[in-house]
Amino acid sequence: MLHLRRKDAPFAVIDSHAGRGAYDLAGAGAARTNEAANGIGKLSGIEADGGLGEYLWLARGRAQYPGSPLLAAQLLRPQDRLVAVEKHPEEFAALKTVLAPFRNARAEEADGYHRLTALLPPAERRGLIVIDPPFEAANEFQVLGQAIAAALRRFATGIYLVWYPHKSAPEVNALCGDALNAGARKALRIDLDLGAGGAPIGTKTPLTATGVLVINPPYGFADDMRAALATVAPRLSQTATFRIDWIAGEPD
Repeated sequence: MLHLRRKDAPFAVIDSHAGRGAYDLAGAGAARTNEAANGIGKLSGIEADGGLGEYLWLARGRAQYPGSPLLAAQLLRPQDRLVAVEKHPEEFAALKTVLAPFRNARAEEADGYHRLTALLPPAERRGLIVIDPPFEAANEFQVLGQAIAAALRRFATGIYLVWYPHKSAPEVNALCGDALNAGARKALRIDLDLGAGGAPIGTKTPLTATGVLVINPPYGFADDMRAALATVAPRLSQTATFRIDWIAGEPD
């Protein structure tokens, strides 16, 4: 979003699987999984500029950890807008409350995959599409690949951020292949693996490796991410590694 804000022209942000918008770090669920302590809790004291600095300023030291729709809403300018989609009624109710103070942010109760293509292309013709599914279904990677292909047919020039867990290397590779087959001309694959040191023994942390597929990344984004991960990864785990690979297009 910071890259999109460099021009005065308005843009839209569409978050297809928005969740509840904010998460209680002091609640029983957070204490049980220890995810906050092993995540944002390890980033205290970091001083950074650019996108990482903006994120840390918005996320640190708050009882309610901001999810992607709240982060986006806080970065909107008056001419920009956000549409955040969530299908689960309880999560949607929380999301609607979280976004209520932001006049140019709207929550919709719908299936994110089904709603996505209807929202594309945005009237602004500039947009960031965030696709962060829960990966609860056995065929989620296949459904996600189909959704990316359908979205690119509607809005080929949009910036897409697609989150995925490293459950299966072949499935991740197939997902990236789906994006390329759908016509993505520029694409980055960003992977972070915390390794064995990602969390203390005995804590419930089933996910230690994850990634983001970025389609049509803005100029300079890869360098910004490389610098951010070089700062963050060692804080999260002494055994953490990361990779940033261009899978389509030429490096900036």
